[in-house]
Amino acid sequence: MTKKVPAYQRIKNAILDNIHSGKWQAGAAISTEMALAEEFGVSRMTVNRALKELSEERVLERRQGSGTFVAQQQFNHTFVEVRNIAQDLKSANRDYQAQVLSKRAITASMLDDEMRGKFDIDEATFSSSANETDNNTNSAEAAILYEVKIIHFADGQPIQFEERWVDATKVPEFIEQDFSVVNTSDYLIAKSPLERGSYTIRALAAPDEIADALQIAPQSPTLVLCRQTYSAGQVLTFVKMWHAGDRYQFSGEL
Repeated sequence: MTKKVPAYQRIKNAILDNIHSGKWQAGAAISTEMALAEEFGVSRMTVNRALKELSEERVLERRQGSGTFVAQQQFNHTFVEVRNIAQDLKSANRDYQAQVLSKRAITASMLDDEMRGKFDIDEATFSSSANETDNNTNSAEAAILYEVKIIHFADGQPIQFEERWVDATKVPEFIEQDFSVVNTSDYLIAKSPLERGSYTIRALAAPDEIADALQIAPQSPTLVLCRQTYSAGQVLTFVKMWHAGDRYQFSGEL
């Protein structure tokens, strides 16, 4: 069954779409609460919730007696702090390089249970994709996700192996980028601002593929950071970042 999107979230998504498309520029006034309530067939209280949340996320600015406006700051700034290994290594005066091992489009029939769960992809997606294929047998099955695998090097030594999956419908040009030059996180932040995210850090023994990429012995200890980030209320990307346990540590300040 397809999950029903709450009315306030549909309004938020529509507002974000208007901003992403350039219909509403920074500083521009958006539709009034009354107009949005009529457009979506909801109460002004529901509209108010959507506008309030977008204001708290610094997407909109509400001015007493004047209306609601697209926030003046550049909208492509992330609302979630995302660590960038390229910047971290360069800041530490270490030589940084990236090697792209693979890039591919993943269609509905190729999805595994993990990715279906991470991106909340239900049977309706499969049915829609199948219908499109049946209606146009000359066209390839549509991409649902993009997958990239990248090794990040510090001073010539592999320090991180990145496995990333991205919603292909939200960032259709992602797969065309040269990620030996462009950082994946930087590109996604520029194209689709991140609203929130979650992550876990675990100690795991390295499978053969990971061990080979990091040039360590199979089953060696690794630190794995898994991160899921959201844009327009939906998962934009999920990434696993594997680090050789004796070459990397996580630190911060309280």
